Amino acid sequence: MSSRNEFITIIGRANAGKSSLLNVLTGEKIAAVSSKPQTTRTRISGIVTEEDTQYVFMDTPGVHRSKNKLGEHMNKAVKDSVTDVDLILMVSDVTAKIDDNERNIIGSFRKNDRVILILNKIDLLKDKEKLVPIITEYSSLYDFETIIPVSVLQNDGIDIIWEEVKKYSSEGPHYFPDTSFTDQHEQVIASEIIREKILELMSDEVPHGIAVMVGEMKERVNKAGEDILDISADIYCERGSHKGMVIGKNGSMLKKIGQLAREELESFFEIKVNLQCWVKVKEDWRNKENLIRNFGLSNNSTNM
Repeated sequence: MSSRNEFITIIGRANAGKSSLLNVLTGEKIAAVSSKPQTTRTRISGIVTEEDTQYVFMDTPGVHRSKNKLGEHMNKAVKDSVTDVDLILMVSDVTAKIDDNERNIIGSFRKNDRVILILNKIDLLKDKEKLVPIITEYSSLYDFETIIPVSVLQNDGIDIIWEEVKKYSSEGPHYFPDTSFTDQHEQVIASEIIREKILELMSDEVPHGIAVMVGEMKERVNKAGEDILDISADIYCERGSHKGMVIGKNGSMLKKIGQLAREELESFFEIKVNLQCWVKVKEDWRNKENLIRNFGLSNNSTNM
C-alpha cells in the first residue's frame, strides 16, 4: 500500500477558534487556547496519521494589524503558511461581522487555492436562520470548496470537517514518524502551557508582553521512589511594573500560575512535575529582533 500525505493550513482572524480546532482535530492539547486575541504567535503543526495517510495541520497566528515587530513576524507566518499546501481551512467567528482582516485574507487567496470555510461558534447563535445571510456574504467573496458551520467548543460538525479534509490527500511520503502528534519540542509545549495560564489569570495589558522560555527538563526519582519531571521556566515581561504584577502580592499570582500550569503539565506528560518559575524583565522585547529570535518567535527561528 502506497503512503499518502496532506498539508492543511488553518487560517483566520484573531480569536476565531483556530487553535481550538487544531486541538480537536488532532485529539491533543497542542496549541494554547485563550479568549484573548493573538494567543498563537508562531506556526504550530499538529499531526494525525490514519493507516496509510498522514495529515499535517498547521495552526497560524490570527491575522491582525501589527503594532510591533512581533506582530509583523506573526503576519508573515500566516502568509508563508498558505503557500504550497493541499488545503486551507479558513475559520470565521459567526458572531462577528466580516472585517478588513478577513477580507484581506480572502483577497490573498489564489484562484487555484482550495479553501474550506469553517463558520465557528454556531452554538452562540440563538437563531440559526441568521447563518443564511452570513454564508451568502462569504460566498460572494470567494468560491469556497464548501462552507461548514460548526461549534468547535461542542465538537459539533468536526466529523464533517474530517470527511472533507480526507478528499484532498495525495500519494507521498510521511514526513513525520507515524506516532508523532506535533512538530513542537517538549520545551515549547511546556512554555505554551505556562503562557496560557498567564493569559487566563491576568488582565489584557500584561499577557501580550509575556514570553516564556523553558530551559532544562529532567526526569529523576525522588526519595519516595516516585518519578519526577523537573521543569525550569523563565517568564519574561516587557516592563518592570509588569514583573510585580506577575509575581503578585507575596508571590500569590505566580503561585496560581505555577499551580495551574503544573496540573496541566502533569496531565500532558503523565508524570509528577516539579515546576520552578522565575520572572525577569526584557524591556520592549516585542520590538527587538534578537529577542524575538531568541524566544523562538521569528520566522527564521526553529522555535527552540
